[in-house]
Amino acid sequence: MVRNLAVPYHPAPVYSTSALTPARIAELIEIRRDLHAHPELARQEQRSTALVAERLREAGLEPRVLPTGTGLICDIGARPGQGPGHLSFPGRLAIRADLDALPIQEAPGLPFRSVSDGVSHACGHDIHTTVVLGTGLALAEAAARGAAVPPVRLIFQPSEEAMPGGALDMVAAGALEGVGRVVSLHCDPKVDAGKVGLRIGPLTAACDKLAVRLSGPGGHTSRPQLTVDLVHALAHLVTELPAALSRRVDPRHGLSLVWGSINAGQAPNAIPQAGEAHGTVRCMDERAWADAPDLVLELVDSIASVYGAKTELDYVRGVPPVVNDEATIEDMRTAAGLVCGPENVVAIEQSLGGEDFSWYLRHVPGAMVRLGVRTPGDTVQRDLHQPSFLADESAIGVGVRFFTELAMG
Repeated sequence: MVRNLAVPYHPAPVYSTSALTPARIAELIEIRRDLHAHPELARQEQRSTALVAERLREAGLEPRVLPTGTGLICDIGARPGQGPGHLSFPGRLAIRADLDALPIQEAPGLPFRSVSDGVSHACGHDIHTTVVLGTGLALAEAAARGAAVPPVRLIFQPSEEAMPGGALDMVAAGALEGVGRVVSLHCDPKVDAGKVGLRIGPLTAACDKLAVRLSGPGGHTSRPQLTVDLVHALAHLVTELPAALSRRVDPRHGLSLVWGSINAGQAPNAIPQAGEAHGTVRCMDERAWADAPDLVLELVDSIASVYGAKTELDYVRGVPPVVNDEATIEDMRTAAGLVCGPENVVAIEQSLGGEDFSWYLRHVPGAMVRLGVRTPGDTVQRDLHQPSFLADESAIGVGVRFFTELAMG
């Protein structure tokens, strides 16, 4: 069997009837490695989309590629109302994957390392795409054998990493028409391969972007009293604004502002005329998230006014929290128990990460699970969005079996 050469292969225990042949597993791993070696940034996923569409057509399916050439929708099984139901709800089960990569340089070591300089699948979307593709192939094969496959829709979405996210494009393209539930998964490098993590209720946080610009007349560093000491003002803003937010918002709501970049001036003896800070606002409570833009604006103006700086705030709404539906999670618990064994279905905590899967949940109920991708015994601490992110490829088979079991259950 082909496997990830960077880590040992640890097959997960399989109790499911939806078995995969070694040849199919090897094929899926090769597809994953192809996707991994050719990552594409948000709204540029033409190659990835074409690869998935071609394989689905080979399986006898009819994928519908979006007019942009990025993203596709593919239906499998009977139409809703014309065949067996599943999960005790009407309509199709939609299974979503995300296609895009990140502008992150991958660490060296893998023989199938990214060939695109400064771009990599540091969040595991290549795994997600391969799992959902593998699920589609398994369901198509079952239907070809005459099995009663319930109505399922595969959604391969572009631009998950760019706010407010490609989920909105898919919804506008009709991805949820006739859908009764929508599900997804995300790699978790803190959970061992062979395990599935579940959580009822809030799974991720709301996430927004902001850019704050301070301006003044500029001047000489020897006479700050004659101008606006802009760098000093910006330094106070980036330290005081997060602290002020922590005192104006209920701590239980988990609102957090973290800066990612600060820029002001170039010369050591010149006070600049402008400076900027960029960051993200994350929040676990939806009501606090709704109030955040007005509160941030109020506090930015208040802090900057002490130093006489003018302010401009660009606050970009990102994504709401992912809130998992209880009934869907219980169906997932059953499916995961059959695939991995009940002892390998684990509870997970809410994350402050943002995820545009939440937009689908504004229209239909559903849930996202965490797919363990850490090689058992690996003691290196890894995280998402890091150059060293690494996924144990045995997780692919676990994900395919899980989604197949869920769809057929």
